[in-house]
Amino acid sequence: MVTTITDGVKVSVETIYQPEYSNPANDHFMFAYKVSIENMGNYAVRLLSRHWYIFDSNGAKREVEGEGVVGQQPVIEPGHAHEYVSGCNLKTDMGSMKGEYQMTRLIDNSLFNVQIPEFYLVAPYRMN
Repeated sequence: MVTTITDGVKVSVETIYQPEYSNPANDHFMFAYKVSIENMGNYAVRLLSRHWYIFDSNGAKREVEGEGVVGQQPVIEPGHAHEYVSGCNLKTDMGSMKGEYQMTRLIDNSLFNVQIPEFYLVAPYRMN
């Protein structure tokens, strides 16, 4: 698990290779990732959008932007966390992701960005 804290918001990510949804013969490797977003600050925050940078080990890069996470724009109260699971497919058996969430503090509607730490997507057989 990797973790980072930005402006009182802690983001932790765990990854899992999904062999049942992967097809290595066709360069299709599926990974799931579980994200925990914990509000360590004093004010409620709302996650508005996400911006991902996705890297395959063959040098391919892509960006994904959108509102919320898995169809939600959660409000996270101080001392609470929001968790979700999502997935990413790669054309190689190794890669990485990183990014940021745009959030707002509900007390004054101020916007701020929260870093998502870089994490690696690696098929287990590559880790010998």
